[in-house]
Amino acid sequence: MAQLYPKISIITPSYNQAKFLDEAVKSVIDQNYPNFEHIVVDNCSTDGTIDILKRYPHLIWTSEPDKGQTDALNKGFKKTTGDFIGWLNADDRYLSGCFYSIVKVLKEHPNFDVVYGDFRWVDQKGHLIKLRHEIDFDLFILKYLHVTYIPSTATFFRRGIIKEESLLNPEYEYGQDYELFLRIALKGHRFIHVRSFLADFRMHPDNKTALYRDRQIADNDKILLLYDKVMRRMYQPIRPAIRALFMLLARAKRASLKTIDWLRR
Repeated sequence: MAQLYPKISIITPSYNQAKFLDEAVKSVIDQNYPNFEHIVVDNCSTDGTIDILKRYPHLIWTSEPDKGQTDALNKGFKKTTGDFIGWLNADDRYLSGCFYSIVKVLKEHPNFDVVYGDFRWVDQKGHLIKLRHEIDFDLFILKYLHVTYIPSTATFFRRGIIKEESLLNPEYEYGQDYELFLRIALKGHRFIHVRSFLADFRMHPDNKTALYRDRQIADNDKILLLYDKVMRRMYQPIRPAIRALFMLLARAKRASLKTIDWLRR
C-alpha cells in the first residue's frame, strides 16, 4: 500500500475553534485516501473542542498548554510518520481530491520537495468569496512581495523537509510560514505549483491573518533581513525606500505572471 498510496500526515493546531474544527476533520476523512494520519495539537480549548476530538477515534490528539501556533505545529511535526506532510489550520478545510492530486504530482516529480496548489477564500459559513489562482514558484516574489503567496493550507512537504533542523522557527508567531518557505528555498529545495484548487482558507473576524496583519508584516521584514544579504548590507537610511521599490517590482511581476497564466487558460 505504501508504494501505491504513500502515507500523508496532516497537522492541525487548535485553540477554541470548535465551530470550524469538525468541518476540518471531515474534510480530511472525505479525501477517501487509504493511508493517512491526522494529528491535532490543541492548546487546552474550553469551547467544546475536546468533545469533537473524542468523536473521531482515528485522530491522534493532545490537549495541553503550548506557546502558540508555531509551538503547536512543531509538536505536531515531530509526531508525523508520513511520507508527505500537510498543515491544515482548524478553521480551514481541504477540497475533494486534494490528497490524490498532491501524491500524483510528487510521485511524477521526484526532484521537487514542496507542492502547493490554488485555493479559495470562503466566509464563516463556508460560502465562496473568491478563487485564488496562484503562480509558479518565483524566489524574487517570495522574498519581496511582503505577503506569502504560497498558501500554507494548500501546501505539502516531503518528509525529508520537515525534520528537526527544518521545523518552524519559534521566534516568529506571525510569519512562520514565510520564514520556513524562504529558508528551505534558499537551501535549494524545489517547489512545484499544481493548478488545482486544493483547499479553502476561511476569512472570519477571529482569523489570525485578519487580526494581526501588522504583526505579520513586521515578522516578514525581520525574516527578510535575516536571509537577504542585499537588504542587510544596505545603508540603513535608504533601506525602507529600496524595500518599497522591491515590493512594487514583486507585485508587478506577480501581476504579469497571473495575466499570462489567465491568457493561457
